Amino acid sequence: MSIAIKAENLSKAYQLGEIGTGTISRDLERWWAKVRGKEDPFLKIGETNDRSTKGNSDVVWSLKDINFEIEQGDAVGIIGRNGAGKSTLLKILSRVTSPTTGSVKIKGRVASLLEVGTGFHPELTGRENIFLNGAILGMRKKEIKRRLDEIVDFAGVERYLDTPVKRYSSGMYVRLAFAVAAHLESEILIVDEVLAVGDAEFQKKCLGKMGDVSKGEGRTVLFVSHNMGSIRHLCSNAIYLKNGMISGYGETDKIIFQYINADPIDNSIENFSHIPRADKNYGKEFSFEHCQTLSKLSDVSNSFLYGEELSFKIKAYAKSPLEKMNIGFRIEDDMGISLTGPRSMDHGIGFDIDGYKDIEIEFPGFNLAPGRYFITLTGIYRGVCLDQVEKCIAFDVRHELANRTIRPHSGAWGKIITQPRWKS
Repeated sequence: MSIAIKAENLSKAYQLGEIGTGTISRDLERWWAKVRGKEDPFLKIGETNDRSTKGNSDVVWSLKDINFEIEQGDAVGIIGRNGAGKSTLLKILSRVTSPTTGSVKIKGRVASLLEVGTGFHPELTGRENIFLNGAILGMRKKEIKRRLDEIVDFAGVERYLDTPVKRYSSGMYVRLAFAVAAHLESEILIVDEVLAVGDAEFQKKCLGKMGDVSKGEGRTVLFVSHNMGSIRHLCSNAIYLKNGMISGYGETDKIIFQYINADPIDNSIENFSHIPRADKNYGKEFSFEHCQTLSKLSDVSNSFLYGEELSFKIKAYAKSPLEKMNIGFRIEDDMGISLTGPRSMDHGIGFDIDGYKDIEIEFPGFNLAPGRYFITLTGIYRGVCLDQVEKCIAFDVRHELANRTIRPHSGAWGKIITQPRWKS
């Protein structure tokens, strides 16, 4: 496979604050004040009267020493927290902005969807913008006409095609912009987080189209998203950006695991006092105080070894005696998908609580793939929710094996590891 994109020592710096004073007369006034030993007449309140101190603190490196190669036909996800430099990288690759240092080599034409409104002229109609974008990509009018019906059908904006796009809703805008970028004949498709504007059905449609573009048509796709499920579904490889630098580049599952586990879990028992609670609505008759993991094998707090039985301890409080409390315990994965959510009364168990009470819950035979998971607690009394704490603690299932009879599992085919019986 040939290389479609190659970045070498790529860096981008931005200047903080105002650049320049605006007019020559202001510069002269500043200079004359300095000659006379006076204060800068345009000095901001609280600012030091020393214009020679302007240095590194006024420069932010959005990207620093980025190096990578992407092969033709690859679908690559770009992940990272807000401010990590993802959008800046895409703008450089789309030639919207230039790097401060370093270089990028791109083989082929680039179609990009960076943010709502990018690449469209608001005064032109949807039809005119389609032809404008095609012309920018170097396509002939005849070629664009051949693709027009596909674009309009995919975007679902046929009725509004001859209306200026400034009158489109943000959702319509994004639908048409994606349809144009995906269907016009470019070798590289770059998509930022704008798909979040569209509804769930259209997002699914876009992911399917990007998959077709990459696998079926052999075009290169770069996709930025905070939805790890979408990244995992579409991309074979991923780049993890952290503080403007590449922290990881490789197989998608491994990079997502690295990203999710980048921040260590607090080792102390979680206190829930800072979390918005249901008890604000229902009074303070009952509350959860904290929850902790009970691992017999792991030496790291709030974690289990792969294959180890999951066990947790909850501390609850009732202001006055409550009989047969129904305790709910939900486990979610890093995508917010609920994996299990047993309630004690489903198993005929209600807890009598008066004051503080410790409750333990064990999950024998419930094996989770390595990754990070979250707990939600619910306290129900006579059908009324007295307290609910969403994602009150996180815990990790580590790659280390609890025993040698268990084989390693990446979690690529599911988060719950079963022990089926095979027959022939």
